[in-house]
Amino acid sequence: MSVLKVIEVLGNSKDSFEDAVQNVITEASKTVKNIKSVYIKDMQVTVDNNKVVEYRVTTKVCFGILD
Repeated sequence: MSVLKVIEVLGNSKDSFEDAVQNVITEASKTVKNIKSVYIKDMQVTVDNNKVVEYRVTTKVCFGILD
């Protein structure tokens, strides 16, 4: 039987949504081990002078509980 825990993590990037998600995984993995999946709950952008300047994601990171 597996036991999983879910935490909400926000991420951002100046390049893309994909990069923002990768930043979430990179940063979360510094303190969270055994990450199984990332659910993207929300996506948004910051706009300046009619151009996208930042991509933001709200994610749920799912990881296994280690014995």
